[in-house]
Amino acid sequence: MALPVAAPGLAADRKTDVPNIGWIGVGTRGYWVLQQMYAGNPKTTRVAAICDTFTDHLNKGVDYVQTKWGNKPDAYTDYRQILDRKDIDTVFIATPEHLHYPMFMAAMKAGKNVYVEKPLAHTIEQGAEMVRAWEKAGVVAQVGTQNRSSTLYRRAKEMVAQGMIGDCHFVRAFWYRNSPSDKPAWRYDIPANANESNTDWQRFLGGQAPNRAFSLERYYQWRLYWDYSGGISTDLLVHQTDIVNYVLDKKLPQSCMASGGIYRWTEKDDRDVPDTFSAIYDYADRFQVNYSSYFGNDHYGYGEQFMGNQGTIEVMNRKDLYFYPEPHGDAVGQKRPELHLNGPNEFGEADGLVNHVRNFIEAVRGNEQVIAPPSAGQQAAISGHMATLSFRNNRKVFWDTARNNVRLG
Repeated sequence: MALPVAAPGLAADRKTDVPNIGWIGVGTRGYWVLQQMYAGNPKTTRVAAICDTFTDHLNKGVDYVQTKWGNKPDAYTDYRQILDRKDIDTVFIATPEHLHYPMFMAAMKAGKNVYVEKPLAHTIEQGAEMVRAWEKAGVVAQVGTQNRSSTLYRRAKEMVAQGMIGDCHFVRAFWYRNSPSDKPAWRYDIPANANESNTDWQRFLGGQAPNRAFSLERYYQWRLYWDYSGGISTDLLVHQTDIVNYVLDKKLPQSCMASGGIYRWTEKDDRDVPDTFSAIYDYADRFQVNYSSYFGNDHYGYGEQFMGNQGTIEVMNRKDLYFYPEPHGDAVGQKRPELHLNGPNEFGEADGLVNHVRNFIEAVRGNEQVIAPPSAGQQAAISGHMATLSFRNNRKVFWDTARNNVRLG
C-alpha cells in the first residue's frame, strides 16, 4: 500500500472520515469486492445505496449490507439515481467492461470519488477520455488492478530496486485455467428464475453495446462476447501487464503481436473471445514480455517470471514469491541465497484486494494516495487493447505516441 500522504486533488472540505458509498454492480465480482471492503473497512465505510439490473443480485447486495453494516441501503436499477444523490460521495463500479465508460464519466461529472474495476475502459479512446475527466474533476479514483497492493509484489518491486536480479530485459507471464468439458470457461450459471421481467436488458446494453435481442447468455456470460468484453486480453492479461509496469517501472509497449483462437470449446458454443491466447510485447528500452493463456490446462497456474541477468523473481498464483540467483551472474549475485515468501502465511494475504480497497478508502479519507490511479489503469488497459486489436486484425500493432493511439503494422 502507498505511504500515508495527502490525496492529490482532493480539497480539504471534501474529505470525509466515513465515505457514504453507492455500489453499482453486485454480480459475482461486485459482491466479492463488497465483501472484501467490509473485511478491511467495517467502521470507516457506509453503503447508502445498491444498484443492479438483476433483481436477485440487487436483493442479495441489500441483504448483505443490512446484515453487516446494520443499515438498509436504498435499491436502484438505474445507476444515475445513485449519482444524483448529494449525500453519496463515493461510488464503486463493478459492472461489465462496456459500462465502465458511461458510468465513470457520469460519476466524474457528479463529483464522486470512484473505484472502478479493471479494465478501465472498453476501448483506448474511452480510457483516454476517462483519464482527462478524472484529472479535471479533482476527486479520488482507483482502478481495480489489485496486484499493486499485494505485499508480495511490493517486495518484488523492492528487490528489483535493490538490484537483486540485475538488468531485466525479459518477463514471462501466464495465466492458465481449466474447466470441465461440459462446463466451459466463463459459461457462468444462469439463475433458474432469470427472465426479461427481472433482468433489465436495455440497462445492461447501456447505450454502449449493439441493440441485440434479449439474451440470458450474453447478460450472464458477457465475458465471452466482444460487444461487452476483451476476453483474456482485458480480463486477465491487464493484471499482469499492469504488475510488470509496477514492478519494473514500465509504461507502454512499443508493439504487440497476438495470436490464438477458440480451440477448446468449439461445438454448440457461440463465444467470440479465444480460449487460447498468446501475445508478445516489445518495449523501446530493449525489453520484452511474453504472455500466454490457455483454458484447457491449469498445471502451471498463474504467474510472472522477472528474468534478470543476476537472478529471477517468480510470483506464483498471487501467493508465493521465489527468488533464484542466476548461476551465470556476477560473483555477488551468485552468492545471494534463494528466497521463498508465502503471502497467506507471512502476511495474512490471499491476494491484494483487501489492501487495494482499503487504500482507496484511506485516499478518500485524505490519508493516502491511490496506488492504481486511472492514468496507470489506462496504461495497463492499452496493453490489453493492443493484444485484442492485433488478434482481431491478425496484424502486429504499434503504439503511436504522437497520436496517443495504436496503428496497424
